[in-house]
Amino acid sequence: MNPNFSFSIFNCADTLPVAWDAIAKKNTFLSRPYLALLEKASPDNMQCHFIGLFNNGELCGIALAQYVNLSRINTFVEEKKSFCLKDYIFRKFSSHILVIGNNTLTGQNAYLLDDGIPETEALSLFRKALQQMARDYRKKCIYINLLAIKDFNREELPDFKAAGFKGYYEFCTQPNMIFDIRENWNTIDDYLADLNTKYRTQYNRARKKAEGIEKRKLTAAEIRAQETRIHELYLTVAGNASFNTFHLPKNHFEVFKEELKDDFLFYGYFLDGKLVGFNTLIKNGTDMDTYFLGYDDTIQKEKMLYLNMLYDMAGYAIKKGFKHVVFARSAMEIKSSVGARAEQVYGMIKHTNPFVNLFMARLFPYFDPKVEWKERSPFK
Repeated sequence: MNPNFSFSIFNCADTLPVAWDAIAKKNTFLSRPYLALLEKASPDNMQCHFIGLFNNGELCGIALAQYVNLSRINTFVEEKKSFCLKDYIFRKFSSHILVIGNNTLTGQNAYLLDDGIPETEALSLFRKALQQMARDYRKKCIYINLLAIKDFNREELPDFKAAGFKGYYEFCTQPNMIFDIRENWNTIDDYLADLNTKYRTQYNRARKKAEGIEKRKLTAAEIRAQETRIHELYLTVAGNASFNTFHLPKNHFEVFKEELKDDFLFYGYFLDGKLVGFNTLIKNGTDMDTYFLGYDDTIQKEKMLYLNMLYDMAGYAIKKGFKHVVFARSAMEIKSSVGARAEQVYGMIKHTNPFVNLFMARLFPYFDPKVEWKERSPFK
């Protein structure tokens, strides 16, 4: 390794180097304001760390790392079971995780580099930073079980082997669903014109089902007033997920709205004056990232609420001239019916117990089984 290169670990966003945002300008999710916000409104079982890479003392790379304590939540959701084997094994052997990346998002929000450092050199430093953080936690009697770095699409996937990631297992999780906005789409009608008859009918049916639902953009004060209901709706969706690494705190959305202002959008869906659903969006350059959402299970199916939210988010991005909507993981089939394409995401993971790590290739598919789904083709 070139002795001119080094790394530093920062445990508070307020202490980040002044030059940090000059590198982060390509990605909102690595900027100092966003990282400070994430730190302020992070889940109770998550702690953020920040890695700076230096070339002769000059900042040349940045990264977000997170410590996640899975022993503090029910990781796996299995209906009507008082004992969950997966949860027991995970808590016993893999509950303390250090990851370079952002567990609250999907996509390459792990690191950014400038021209001052080769990627292989940077990855090697990130690997050493992970090891250093694991040692720091050990001094606090917290023994890290898993080290990881995520999420990369195939084109972004760096050469981890060349960077010395020996013993790490390359994994592939549920795909990131990306909605590409065509150049000829200026309004929702342009989008509808490109749908085939079946999916244009689906759109019209969903819109008709949603009659009586009022959609409103909420301010920070309105989010605060609805905080308990919002959290209830959020937990309904989170509870249906097969795997959870965290639960957001109650004030999460209010803090995001207060800090990000117009770059964070919160839409509430009301029926007879009662909040029955919500979705959130974060602007990131030419991309619109969908964030968390929630809904009332007793209303969702009847009003096709989730599908209508997808149409609303796509319609907003088209109207405002964005190039992509990042729909993230989960519910792949319904997202593809709207027009999103699947983008495989990859990462690297290693268990700190060498014996357990020998079986990572078998263990990972057990804890994250492949989801079977049918990709839809809604366009002509």
